[in-house]
Amino acid sequence: MNYKYRKPFVAGDLDISIDYFDTRTAVDDIEVGAYAELPYTSKVLAENLVRKCDPNMLTDALKQLIYRKRDLDFPWFPARVVCHDILGQTALVDLAGLRDAIALKGGNPAKVNPVVPTQLVVDHSLAVEHAGYEDNAFEKNRAIEDRRNEDRFHFINWCKTAFENVDVIPQGNGILHQINLERMSPVVQQRDGVAFPDTLVGTDSHTPMVDALGVISIGVGGLEAESVMLGRASYMRLPDIVGVEFTGKPQEGITATDVVLALTEFLRNEKVVSSYLEFYGEGTKHLTLGDRATISNMTPEYGATAAMFYIDEQTIEYLTLTGRSDEQVKLVEAFAKETGLWASEMQSAKYERTLTFDLSSVGRNMAGPSTPHNRLATSDLKARGLLGDYTSNNGQMPDGAVIIAAITSCTNTSNPRNMIAAGLIARNANKKGLLRKPWVKSSLAPGSKAVKLYLEEAGLLAELENLGFGVVAFACTSCNGMSGALDPKIADEIKARNLYSTAVLSGNRNFDGRIHPHADQAFLASPPLVVAYAIAGSIRFDIEKDPLGFDENGKAILLKDIWPTDEEINAVVKSSVKPEQFRKVYEPMFAIKTGQDTLSDPLYDWREMSTYIRRPPYWEGALAGNRSLCQLRPLAVLGDNITTDHLSPSNAIMASSAAGEYLAKMGLPEEDFNSYATHRGDHLTAQRATFANPKLLNEMVKDDTGSVKQGSYARVEPEGEVMRMWEAIETYMHRKQPLIIVAGADYGQGSSRDWAAKGVRLAGVEVIVAEGFERIHRTNLIGMGVLPLQFLDGTTRKTLVLDGTETYDVLGIPQAGKLLTLKITRTNGELLEIEVMCRLDTAEEVSIYAAGGVLQRFAEDFLASA
Repeated sequence: MNYKYRKPFVAGDLDISIDYFDTRTAVDDIEVGAYAELPYTSKVLAENLVRKCDPNMLTDALKQLIYRKRDLDFPWFPARVVCHDILGQTALVDLAGLRDAIALKGGNPAKVNPVVPTQLVVDHSLAVEHAGYEDNAFEKNRAIEDRRNEDRFHFINWCKTAFENVDVIPQGNGILHQINLERMSPVVQQRDGVAFPDTLVGTDSHTPMVDALGVISIGVGGLEAESVMLGRASYMRLPDIVGVEFTGKPQEGITATDVVLALTEFLRNEKVVSSYLEFYGEGTKHLTLGDRATISNMTPEYGATAAMFYIDEQTIEYLTLTGRSDEQVKLVEAFAKETGLWASEMQSAKYERTLTFDLSSVGRNMAGPSTPHNRLATSDLKARGLLGDYTSNNGQMPDGAVIIAAITSCTNTSNPRNMIAAGLIARNANKKGLLRKPWVKSSLAPGSKAVKLYLEEAGLLAELENLGFGVVAFACTSCNGMSGALDPKIADEIKARNLYSTAVLSGNRNFDGRIHPHADQAFLASPPLVVAYAIAGSIRFDIEKDPLGFDENGKAILLKDIWPTDEEINAVVKSSVKPEQFRKVYEPMFAIKTGQDTLSDPLYDWREMSTYIRRPPYWEGALAGNRSLCQLRPLAVLGDNITTDHLSPSNAIMASSAAGEYLAKMGLPEEDFNSYATHRGDHLTAQRATFANPKLLNEMVKDDTGSVKQGSYARVEPEGEVMRMWEAIETYMHRKQPLIIVAGADYGQGSSRDWAAKGVRLAGVEVIVAEGFERIHRTNLIGMGVLPLQFLDGTTRKTLVLDGTETYDVLGIPQAGKLLTLKITRTNGELLEIEVMCRLDTAEEVSIYAAGGVLQRFAEDFLASA
């Protein structure tokens, strides 16, 4: 700590004695008046530097922030790490494997622990096998979750007592992001007699949801999170910080979901990838904290790293509403005002780039059919070619049938206005005798138990249940591909009639093949609109104009007839959402433990036949050695917008897939195959998910017409034989053939899953060359020792006429920002050499890559220090 700037914190009627670090003085000592002009992000980063940075580096590091320079790496020390059970569990599996490796080298495995407080919430394990119209759906789904995941939960329970600084919120309590927003983040931390801004990284790309509270929280891959857990600084250069001014206010009847879907399209078009956004302006006064959280949650959907709001009265009201202590609420307000983080103290902030978004311009929106930034105004359904025959003959499903209608957690269930609106539209629909269509599998999966309490208080939970939206879980469900099985009759009819079928959900992801294997496409919508589509039953339905039904007099019932007014929504929120509901949920969950848990054996007793948890192989064989970067053969040649769902899907495992065949051989019944996501602690299962998405388009594989063949296929060279992707990977692994992947723009969009990088590395991929990378996936690749290279502007796989028959060599030593040479040898002997940008962006990344990855780097450092 730099004690020069440590001072007593004196503010108002706070009944505490605490210090803080006077960052304003530290910055103004370098440039008088500079602190007032810093963006919010820079102020928080500056405080972190003043408090944590080596004093000898401090001045140079602060100058990067003051003068908006980007030529020096500086350290960032997040205050905590948050994880859900999929990536969090795999991170802890890695640490358990690291302990084994340390023990084999003669080190003390018990010394390998997270040194940064790590909170793991078990929320990604539950599939909606029982829908919201079934009796006791919640209890039935939970019982299945526990049965299927017994191996995983055994390991997680071991972690609680085997590792220091690990706290676990067990299954059935809610989702990471909502619990983080409603309770885990104090906004201002108090540790060792010092107050400072809460900051964190999380193993989920939607971790920035809590940015809505003015907390810098960014999504990272599991490998980067492991590095932070183990006490290493997260090195960065000053990011692009973009100011986004909100003007106007939302129109009557427009939800925060409508706003964020329009904003996502706008920001994608403005190319804010990897930027830190700061929302400000008069329009923010018309956004509740729940609305802001809806916007911040979808940060990865518009490609940014963070989506910050200033601390203001809305923040304070929300902290009070969600049951934070009076002292903590007072501390947040006093600290923000003292340190220039309060909204009115940010008037002098200067941004290198600003954008303006008019909230009043937003109409009712959905997004689809394939990406969250593919905005679809409900008024444009006809123009977009989605409308058609939605009638049901003799009870048969219509074209465009909505087979999944899910009010799922994450984006929307943390927003009381959205949830109350869904309850009110259900009440109004029930009054008019409207019913859910029988082929629609409907569900309600709030991210917090507090949602159920306030819906019950408002008398609206029963109304939702009556339409089939009973609570099926407090977990991440359909948005993560955990929609569960369909009624066999429904699934058989879809296949027999080759029906176009769809899903409508209130989540943030609708990538191809993600939501359900039988849903050809998926659409994002607000919770009340999800209810409306469950009644309509088809995406071909004109939701604004077609009748949802008819009253006793034969009069058509339209959406506008059941849509609640803003005044009504606000009145119910005011009367029904109360602090005591949040206290009732969270005080037992976060009760201070007394006594000391008995420590487990520091080495995990791996279960040999488990398909969920297996000792990782990252110190064995080829993965522990040098990469050749020579004579690489392409595993795949891919287009733009390749997502982590293409690279390593998370949805249900089909019996016909490579992973399904493996699980069957291991003795698992098909009904318990579970999802790809839940098996990521076992590399033998997880690596069979590599490129297993049925919507993959590998340009190396063509059908009889010469078009790219859709599916999980590869072409093995030099024979030119087409086979399933996994068989191709096995063939190359047997040959010890190093591989490369060639791709287009925005490679690695989507979830922060580290298996999108682990899978290709285990397959033998040493290099990815693409037109551009999404930030989190790029860092995951480096964390696995895979080299990301970027084509220079104007050069693509198409301009080079690459077809996958070539071999590739990388010439030069990988260094941060250095141009390397990619040598391409065609089958006719022609040689082509092009320059490519090495996307190791910092010296820390170079060091990690050189060691072979994050875990190898830590093992080297640990053994050296021991």
